[in-house]
Amino acid sequence: MAFRPNYNQARGDRDRAKQQKKQEKLRRREEDAAQRKIDRGEAPDTQDTAETPTGDAPDPAGPVPTQ
Repeated sequence: MAFRPNYNQARGDRDRAKQQKKQEKLRRREEDAAQRKIDRGEAPDTQDTAETPTGDAPDPAGPVPTQ
């Protein structure tokens, strides 16, 4: 006897493939934009340095209770 089709699994597979394709396209576009900036002589944007915490920000968990 054949198995019944699992539509939720098939939909999840399609959604994962679609998201992966979208991420690949976005990565490719960002690389192309960075290459164009290099070709024009501009410095490429580095988002990694802008998002790193400096250590001056308060702890998001709040103060540590003391006893």
